[in-house]
Order: sequence, then C-alpha cells, then structure tokens
Amino acid sequence: MNLGSFLALDAGVIILIVLGSILLLGGGLVIGVFIIRSRLIKAGKSAESIIEEAKKVSDEQRKMMVLEAKQEIHRLKQEFDKETRQLKQETEKEIKERKQTINEMENKLNQREERFERRFDNLNHREESLIQKELKIEQTKTNLEKQTSKMEEIIQEQNQRLLEISGLSVEQAKKIIIERVEDDMTTEISNIIREGEEKAKSEVDKKANELLATVIQSYASDVVAEKTVSVVVLPNDEMKGRIIGREGRNIRAIEASTGVDLIIDDTPEAVVVSCFDPIRREIARRTLEALVSDGRIQPTRVEELVLKFQKEMESELREAGEKAVFETGIGKVHPELIKILGRLKFRTSYGQNALAHSIEVAFLSGKLAVEIGEDEILARRAGLLHDIGKAIDAEMEGSHIDIGIQIATRYREKPEVLDAIASHHGDQEAKTIIAQLVAAADTLSAARPGARRESLETYIKRLTQLEELCNEFKGVDKTYALQAGREIRVLVKPEEINDAQSYKLARDIKTKIENSLTYPGTIKVTIIRETRVSEVAK
Repeated sequence: MNLGSFLALDAGVIILIVLGSILLLGGGLVIGVFIIRSRLIKAGKSAESIIEEAKKVSDEQRKMMVLEAKQEIHRLKQEFDKETRQLKQETEKEIKERKQTINEMENKLNQREERFERRFDNLNHREESLIQKELKIEQTKTNLEKQTSKMEEIIQEQNQRLLEISGLSVEQAKKIIIERVEDDMTTEISNIIREGEEKAKSEVDKKANELLATVIQSYASDVVAEKTVSVVVLPNDEMKGRIIGREGRNIRAIEASTGVDLIIDDTPEAVVVSCFDPIRREIARRTLEALVSDGRIQPTRVEELVLKFQKEMESELREAGEKAVFETGIGKVHPELIKILGRLKFRTSYGQNALAHSIEVAFLSGKLAVEIGEDEILARRAGLLHDIGKAIDAEMEGSHIDIGIQIATRYREKPEVLDAIASHHGDQEAKTIIAQLVAAADTLSAARPGARRESLETYIKRLTQLEELCNEFKGVDKTYALQAGREIRVLVKPEEINDAQSYKLARDIKTKIENSLTYPGTIKVTIIRETRVSEVAK
C-alpha cells in the first residue's frame, strides 16, 4: 500500500473516531479510544507490510528492467558490430573492384598506345614502299611506251608484208575477217538461243500448261456448228411443185420476202435454203417449214408468216443476248447492245457459232483473270464483246474489229473492252492485261478440237502456204505439213546447216510464220537434220 492509500485510511479512521465519540457520548470514550488505538496499530502494521512488499516488487522490477536494458544494449552492440563489419567488407570489395577496373583501363590504354605506335611504324614503312613502287611504275611505264611504239612499228611492217604476200587490199582482208567473225557469231548466237529456249521452256511451259489446264478444266462448252445453208425436209416430192407455184409465183414471193435463194434440185424430199445472212436464212427456213406444215402456200400467206417470224426473231435475238449477259454475269449492258449481241447466235466463224464462242471466251478470260489476280467481271465483259462487230459486219463497211470498236464506243464501254476488241487478233499491240487475256482465251476457244471447221479449199491453201514459206529458207531440202497444218517438219541439207544453226533456223521460221500467216491455234516447227552414208559391197 502506498502513502496516498495510507493517508486515505487515516482520514477514514478519524471520521470513525469522531462519529464514535459522538455516539458513545463520552461513555464509550475509553473503549472507543482503545479500539481506535488497536486499529491504528493494526493499520500501521499493514501499512508497513504493504510498503515492504512494494519495495520488494519495485526492486525486482528495477532489477528486471536493468537486466533487460543490459541485454538490449548488448544486442544493439552486436548488431552495430555486425553492420560495421559488413560495411567494412563491402567498402573493401568496392575499393578492390575499382582498383581492378582502373588497372584494366590502364592496360587497355597501354595496349592501344602500342598498337598506334606499330601502325605508325607500318604506315611509314608502307609510304616508303609506295614511293619505291611509284618510281618502278614510272620506269615500267616508260619502258612499255617504248615497247608499244616498237610493236606498232613491227605490226605495221608485218601488215604491209602480209598485204604484199597475200595480194589483198585492206578492205578485202577486213571483209574476210568479218565473214569469219559472222560465221563464228552465228554459231555462238545459235548456241545462246538454244540454251535460252531450253531454259525458258523448262520454266515457262510448265507454269503456262498448269494455268491453261486449270482454266480449260474449269470451263467446258459444247461445240455448236452452223452451216451456210439450211435444208427443209418435205413430206413428198409433190410439195416441191406447190412451193414453186403457178409460173413460179410462190417461190418468187418466198425469195422476195425473205431475201434468200431456194434451191430445188434433184435431192428427193428436200429443199435447200441458201443465204449469206444467217438470220434471213433462219426466217426463211421457219417460214418454209410452216408453209409445208400448213399446206396453204400462196404469196399472201408467205408475207404473213415472214412478218410473224421476223417479230419472233427479234424477240429471240433479244432473249439470246440477255441469256448470254446473264450467264456470264457481266452486269448492266445497254439494251441495243444486248440485241446486237443476240445476233451472234446465227453467226458462224469457220463453222463455230459466234455467240457460243463469245460466251466461251468470256468464261475463259474470267478464269485466266482469276488465276493472275485481275478483275474477273471486266475480263468476262471484254471476252463476251470481243467479236461484237461480227453481228453486223454484213451491214457495215470495214472489218469486224473496226465495227466492234464503233459499237463499243457508241455504247460507252470501258477502255479495257475497246482494247480487247482492237487487239484480240494482233492487229495492234495490247495495252492492258485484260486484252492479252482475251486474246489468249480467243485462241484457246478457236483451237479447241472440233470447235471450228474449214473448207477443203481453205485447208489445202493454208497447208501449201506453210510448205512454200519454209522452202524459201536457205539450206532447206523438203517441208511437210502434218496434223492439219499444226506441225511443220523441215528437212535440211546437213552440209549447209549444222546442229547449232538448226536452232536459229527453227526460230526464224517460227517468226516468219507468225508475221506472215493468220491461223487458229499453234504451229509446231520441227527441224530434221541427218547425214546418211552408204556403200555397196560387191
């Protein structure tokens, strides 16, 4: 118990004494005093014990605090010593590293200084060597000039002696040398051409064949062939007389209304309709078939049927043009141009239907454009319209190319389409990729087996021209046209044409065929050179 508690206890005792004194009114003063005294003694003893106990506790706490303080001081001292040692070690290590770095830098600087000194010495040595070499070169140059002048004099003397010995003039000698050089160069050029062609074929033919095979496989078209005449089958030979009519008035009415020629010959139960215009021929054929079927053959009926089929033909031409535009998917086309396009249905070229050919060229052009990343729709449009001039070439002056350009220009077609029309036969150089694709597609369609037919006269004439063209070359012995004129085999004289010159001859013949003739497809030129030696044993 501390001093404050003790003072509070004494105040309470005093209060009790005062109250006891009042209550006992003096009677119990002695007893009260006695009791109070005993209590005071007891309280004093308790206070002393409490003080002693407090002192003990405070001593123990003080000792504990002192002990803890000493321990903390010891721990802090140890930590301080440890950190001091670590800092010292780190400082020593850093100092050591810096010293090492400085030493390395000093070594490098020393080495560089040594290298610079060596280079300087080498440069001095080289400079001395160069000076000496320059002196030697000057001396050599002087000697060479002297020797060159002597050689020129000697060469002039030798040339003069050679001219005197040979009896040739300078111009004659030059001519002989030039001829020899030309012969050597011809052989060398032939070898270069052969090597170039072999390399080009190995790289180009494979890619071209793959491309064309892909395109051809992607599109296949039926072969549609038309003739220049139409045959109308009659039920019997008596019908021929009814077609002719009294004094030939019926046949004259048919020919005058349709513009065709009716050939009534000895062919049993048949009448031939002949006309260069396929549309008029078709109208006449339908009119004649309707007359034969109806049985009423008279001039008035002929005129009625002709008018009827002319209207039907106009509608059919428009439908054919619209169908072609729809099939190829080329977009919007002028109505008049569609009608002109439909006229190609009754137009032929070497027996090939012109509209079917144009549709085929359109699809092939589109496929080729896709393969090389060009505009497919524009390529189809150019392919479909490339032969548009053939639709009305019988009604206008000029080639079908000129007429086609006029038509396409009138209906404001794109420049690529005009370029394709103008250049698809090679009349002028193609300016666009689309035009080149259309030309290739046109060749593919025309060269397809069975697509076109030629008359016997045209066929024989073309083969004769090919053989005569090849026979004009020097060294050619014989020429044979094979495979319908698609291959030419040229036999050469072995004593005039060697193996190297054969390559050049093949190329020259190919170039002349391309520049001189017009033909569908390709023509293969094969040069054959052989030497035969024979002896007769007796």
